[in-house]
Amino acid sequence: MTTTSEPQQLQLTAGDQMVRPSSSLGMLARPRGDTGWRSWLFTVDHKRIGILYGAAALIFLVVGGVEALLIRLQLAAPGGRVLSEDAYNQVFTMHGVTMVFLVIMPLAAAFSNFLLPLQIGARDVAFPRLNAFSFWCFLFGGIFLNTSWMLGGAPDGGWFGYAPNSGLVFSPSHGMDFYALGLQITGIASLVSAINLIVTVLNMRTKGMSLWRMPVLSWMLLIVQFLLLFAIPVITVALFLLMFDRLFGANFFNVAAGADPLLWQHLFWIFGHPEVYILILPAFGIMSEVIPTFSRKPLFGYPFMVFSGIAIGFMGWGVWAHHMFTSGVGPISVAAFSLSTMFIAVPTGVKILNWLATMWGGRLQFTTAMLFSIGAVAMFTIGGLSGVTHAIAPADTQQTDTFYIVAHFHYVIFGGSLLGMLSGFYFWWPKAFGYKLNERWGKASFWVLMLGFNLTFGPMHILGLQGMSRRIQSYSADAGFSFWNAMATVGAFVTAIGFLIFIMNIYRSRKAYRSGLLKPVGPDPWDARALEWMTASPVPEHNFDREIVVSRQDEFWHRKWEIKDDGKVVRRARAEDVAHDGSAKGIHLPSPSYWPIILALGLPLLAYGLIFNIWISIIGGLVVLGAIYGWVLESPDDPEAHDHEEHHSDAVSGNGSGPADVHLPAVADSGADPAAKAL
Repeated sequence: MTTTSEPQQLQLTAGDQMVRPSSSLGMLARPRGDTGWRSWLFTVDHKRIGILYGAAALIFLVVGGVEALLIRLQLAAPGGRVLSEDAYNQVFTMHGVTMVFLVIMPLAAAFSNFLLPLQIGARDVAFPRLNAFSFWCFLFGGIFLNTSWMLGGAPDGGWFGYAPNSGLVFSPSHGMDFYALGLQITGIASLVSAINLIVTVLNMRTKGMSLWRMPVLSWMLLIVQFLLLFAIPVITVALFLLMFDRLFGANFFNVAAGADPLLWQHLFWIFGHPEVYILILPAFGIMSEVIPTFSRKPLFGYPFMVFSGIAIGFMGWGVWAHHMFTSGVGPISVAAFSLSTMFIAVPTGVKILNWLATMWGGRLQFTTAMLFSIGAVAMFTIGGLSGVTHAIAPADTQQTDTFYIVAHFHYVIFGGSLLGMLSGFYFWWPKAFGYKLNERWGKASFWVLMLGFNLTFGPMHILGLQGMSRRIQSYSADAGFSFWNAMATVGAFVTAIGFLIFIMNIYRSRKAYRSGLLKPVGPDPWDARALEWMTASPVPEHNFDREIVVSRQDEFWHRKWEIKDDGKVVRRARAEDVAHDGSAKGIHLPSPSYWPIILALGLPLLAYGLIFNIWISIIGGLVVLGAIYGWVLESPDDPEAHDHEEHHSDAVSGNGSGPADVHLPAVADSGADPAAKAL
């Protein structure tokens, strides 16, 4: 099969609303500016926004890592004095908030933004400016949260914010105000991004790309967007109630006024347990792309992998109260949630077995990406097995407030999610930047991270079973916890060295590439399977030169290879002969915009005003209203575009996804009729 010469379809937006193009179209976009800070600050390109998400998440990873090292230094020996009790509570809280909301979630957003449009053969997301707004909301929300350190103290009620500890009586500083408002800002980012990506997948798939031909990663990311769509409003309600309690004297969680603090726990964990799968499903998708590529086999049991992901997303809403077995919810509720917690292990086990079956009998290539994926499977399996013990209510009652839970959670989120995403970094780095990260340094970082990770969190199982409580600032010398705490602290610093090697790998590889010592890669350095590898590396701004017509799953792989009747696989074409070279010209693309960043900037001003002075909120409100006004009036077409000339085409065609598909045929030469009528 050869590449089609049909024109690529493009979703055009006006003020981030769908528009119907006229039958004669095609505009030469203004030079986009490949370099310079303005090209990044005002970009609406989904790939650059994905890279910005990843870079910001890595910076916050350093922040969260420093907080983790402070915690481990405090607990390294009995009677630790590195942090005071108050400072420990702040560091402990901000470590959890940072790693969950400012590291793992935006890393998932990085892969979603960069890869989803590419894997479905689209030019961009449905609403490019809304996409930029989501990133700036996340970044400003994260910065807002961390400015609390300099403005009276950071949040100190735990990342879970249990009432009444999060109330004014037990947390009189402004820290929990920053918590309530900062997470609302980052929640806006997650919510608008989820809506954007759902619309993109459902309406902008290329011709022939049915849902059952999408890669597993695209499926997992789509499921995550639906989880975000329904989970974020729940935590938003809880945060609003907490905000009104603290800032306006309400009594939603005030026990003295007759309120029930368990309301917070129910709201938080109804969000919090789907949140666990929001964190882990992207890594599942990444591993489902990496393992087949380096096993030289198709993914075993594709339908089962998809349905198990859907089942995890659905069943994740029915297990939240296993976090509350000691809260007095009653034996019937405990029994029901125990059973649901056991059942949700089944689709997760299906995925693990399918990954193992994919590797079984394959010609394994132990690249750095493959090592991280295999490590993630192994570590997540350990975390899953310890998690199943929490389905047994009597065991959970003994474990729930101990370091056993800390060990379990980190084996799932660090060992599963973060290691899986590091695998994705090494795998898609050539596609994003045009060169590979150094494999020797990558493998060194993997083995150091695996050693440090297991040395840190493995002993916490033992500490928990010995009875060491979590969320404590110190312990006595005769408690018997000294040795394993010392080992965990050593492991934490070994882990930090592993991440330092990863950062050094990025720096050295980039330096070698810019100096000419590292050769640029072609479109497909790994002999991969999905459509993102069917274009140049790094990906051109317009993604694909022509429309890709998909006729089967793993379309790109089948264009390179052929399976004979006897089962023998023979090469049909080189990747360079099949992939697009990125040389297409005259393709209309959304214009850069500064309104998303201005609108996002107004939200922290509103929040600062609610905490400190209402006049700051008024200024923030004016910024928000002005940005919305400018956004609405801004044209989606570049006012500096030129050489308008008509190119007639047949009627606009869809991609088979339904009547909402409205596409703009791209042409190889320049010129356009800028008129486009709104639906």
